Amino acid sequence: MNKVKVAIIGSGNIGTDLMIKILRTSDSLEMAAMVGIDAASDGLARAQRMNVPTTHEGLDGLVNMPQFEDIKIVFDATSAYAHKHHNEVLQSHGKQVIDLTPAAVGPFTVPVVNLEDNLSEGNVNMVTCGGQATIPMVAAVSSLLPVPYAEIIASISSKSAGPGTRDNIDEFTQTTSRAIEQVGGANKGKAIIVLNPAEPPVMMRDTVFVLSELPEQHGVSTDDIAQSIKQMVERVNGYVPGYRLKQEVQFERFEEDAPLHIPGYGEFVGLKSSIFLEVEGAAHYLPAYAGNLDIMTSAALGTAERIAISKFA
Repeated sequence: MNKVKVAIIGSGNIGTDLMIKILRTSDSLEMAAMVGIDAASDGLARAQRMNVPTTHEGLDGLVNMPQFEDIKIVFDATSAYAHKHHNEVLQSHGKQVIDLTPAAVGPFTVPVVNLEDNLSEGNVNMVTCGGQATIPMVAAVSSLLPVPYAEIIASISSKSAGPGTRDNIDEFTQTTSRAIEQVGGANKGKAIIVLNPAEPPVMMRDTVFVLSELPEQHGVSTDDIAQSIKQMVERVNGYVPGYRLKQEVQFERFEEDAPLHIPGYGEFVGLKSSIFLEVEGAAHYLPAYAGNLDIMTSAALGTAERIAISKFA
């Protein structure tokens, strides 16, 4: 197929990393424009050095570029607040929108879980970096057992969190919590993000606690759960090579006489699966500690390539 022309709105860490991935690795997408609002941003300067057309006049600048008509897919890597306006304008021009903000205008999309269900949508939301890392693990358990509650803690290096990420912390937790439920399959989800100031910077770490009914009640075992999780890790690793289990999955049972008390949830009886992940970045833009960039941009890239084949081949 001919390459599908794409644009990125947002010349910060996420947008710049995504641009580099498209230029270096994609056989189906072609960078047609990089859009920012700061003429002096490193992302726009890097795009110019890589011969990508740029504008520092935001969405209006993109719409006025001569190649805008030929652009089929637009990635939005700005902010949840700005995305709502961006989406309205882009949809009016018939563009496919891939949302890397926590705005969640379109359906939550995690490639290994539900991408095929959302291929016809004009706007798809990539949740958050923490959501992309952890929701597949919740889904791996909920595919076998009912999951009343799941909680995730995403720890990222403070140096990898740009202004957009910092400005959207509340939206991050709300969006990720909802996606844990709607995509991961938990009845109730909770998300926490930690900006780790450690020096030297540490890699992205994710902890996932999944509370399920007891496996024997559904004809499965903890070995089956561990295998489902490992298979899902392998699937995510297919497009994020630095994604891995940090240690073996841990299981803990809670009985009627000694339930687990969860603030904001109540008493729990059943099986707790504890999953510990690490995400090493490909260092396309920021160093390898920025796995949060890599999993987000890799998920967006994989989604765009699948949509390009489905809609524009």
